[in-house]
Amino acid sequence: MHKIILFVILVLFTTSCSVSEPKFKKLNTKAFEEEDIYILLALRAEKLKEYDKASEIFSQLYAKSSKKEYLYRSLNDDLLLKKNELLIQRVDSRLKIEKFDAQLIRFKIIALINLYQLDEAISLSVALAAQTKEEADYLLTSEIYIKRQEFDLAVKYLESAYALKHSEKILDKMSIILYVNLTRKKEAIAHLETYSRMMGCSRLICSRLISIYSNENNIDGLLSTSLRLYKVDKSPELAAKIVQYYSYKRDYSKLLIFLEESQSNNEVLLQLYASSKSYKKAQLLANQLYKETSDYNYLGKSGIFEYKSADVNYSKELLTSVISKLTEVVKNDPQPIYLNYLGYILIDHSLDINQGMQYIDEVLKLQPNSGYYLDSKAWGYYKLGKCRKAKEIMNHVLKLEGGSDIEVTSHIEKIDKCLNKNNKGEK
Repeated sequence: MHKIILFVILVLFTTSCSVSEPKFKKLNTKAFEEEDIYILLALRAEKLKEYDKASEIFSQLYAKSSKKEYLYRSLNDDLLLKKNELLIQRVDSRLKIEKFDAQLIRFKIIALINLYQLDEAISLSVALAAQTKEEADYLLTSEIYIKRQEFDLAVKYLESAYALKHSEKILDKMSIILYVNLTRKKEAIAHLETYSRMMGCSRLICSRLISIYSNENNIDGLLSTSLRLYKVDKSPELAAKIVQYYSYKRDYSKLLIFLEESQSNNEVLLQLYASSKSYKKAQLLANQLYKETSDYNYLGKSGIFEYKSADVNYSKELLTSVISKLTEVVKNDPQPIYLNYLGYILIDHSLDINQGMQYIDEVLKLQPNSGYYLDSKAWGYYKLGKCRKAKEIMNHVLKLEGGSDIEVTSHIEKIDKCLNKNNKGEK
């Protein structure tokens, strides 16, 4: 037979203790012919929030059937009406006859709490928990101690409740009291860490740990717990936090591993591949992102990473592939970086110096004072044998950002050699 039980573990100690409406299941065996009709009328009254009427009908059902579920339901409606004194009278009347009914005592305890008669409430609750040793009663007792600001005793009863089932909700409540009210912070953390490592990193427990570690500004704790939680909660928000923690610690090698395994942020992973000079991996990922998004920016990056991956071994096939990609990119998205790369490759490998110079000129229309792009222009003149013009540009480049770049220095040395060799200047 289904019992309609008021779960006091959800209790309700706010400004006034009240309960959410419990579910009601029709009982199997009829005690009298009109029982179903009475039930429907009572449920209808509750739906309309006519709790006086509902309580009366359930009371009649109890009188006619002696089924305790109806009595509990009637008392629950009295609680919703805040008829605490009436409820206590009704419970006391029944307990004179029955001597002991744990559920009736729970109703009375809640009514006493609503009336703020906490001394009597705690006395009853302690005795009830000692007799039943049920989780709900330990919790109820702890809640009363919390209201009385007796946090050590509240934790004691929560520990007893936790010992029964190792409920994460009880542990969470206990850790809050330990951390906030008793400032036993290390103990609170130890309880949560032990649970998370032995029972698994649930959302509730690890979220509580993350909250505490955030308050403590403990980045190692935040990262460790977030990684464990990510195994059960692969949310983009949590992944972003993990990236943030790794970045704060500058632990880019482990961040790279996390991103490879999680695939949670391929944009950051692409940046890490580039910064670690893993150009082949960067090229493959950029290709993947281009296929997924049709964003020419990724196709351009793929071309650049493919070129960089060759180091100094530039095969004809590789150059053809890179030039094809960059040509397509600049037709559709002529950003300076891709115009410059395409122009420079055509110039440096003497594939089409004049065409390369045209691409560089397009870049310089957009950014005329860029040392990097002026260097490409100078290199084009050098390749054409116009070393004096190249030198004039490089003298200007030296005054700009990037003027001390290794490649710029190398270009200047070669241009100077060209000038020294050709005393007549320009050809």
